[in-house]
Amino acid sequence: MFIESNLNNGRKRGWIEVIVGSMFSGKTEELIRRLRRAEIAKQRVEIFKPTIDTRYSFTEVVSHNENSIRSTAIDNASTILLLSGNIDVIGIDEAQFFDENLVEVCNKLADMGIRVIIAGLDMDFRGVPFGPVPGLMACAEFVTKVHAVCMRCGHIAHYSHRLTDAEKLVILGEKESYEPLCRECFMTVNLKT
Repeated sequence: MFIESNLNNGRKRGWIEVIVGSMFSGKTEELIRRLRRAEIAKQRVEIFKPTIDTRYSFTEVVSHNENSIRSTAIDNASTILLLSGNIDVIGIDEAQFFDENLVEVCNKLADMGIRVIIAGLDMDFRGVPFGPVPGLMACAEFVTKVHAVCMRCGHIAHYSHRLTDAEKLVILGEKESYEPLCRECFMTVNLKT
């Protein structure tokens, strides 16, 4: 009979969880929920977000429902490794804004026995896979895809449609700049342009 600690030589087991979806789908809300549960369980938790995300707060991850949790804003994924000593759970919000090195960093953290929970957009405003998120989904043990409600027809939405004509890939915005759309409405809108 084997005891779990014998199977992994007494080391903590780490893994990667990815929460993806369109804007306004509840990704950050779910990230905060999981991190709060880890804190209740007395686990050591650290949360990171990209410095580019200044919409609500520089020192907190904030959901559209205004729930928040303290965080550290960083410029690149490698910094997470430098700041992750003696941590049980790491949360990362807005993963799509990090460099491609985020995949390697998250794998190293999981290999070190850390639970890594990541939230981000899986597609950009054009419907194209976004940044390091597809790579994270590929190597994660758990992937949760959450959906918004289509603002045109009410069905489930998984596209983040940009309401402006701007072509720049990254434009921070809220409901004035983006709306969630289902596949059919997204295709219809893009056929008109």
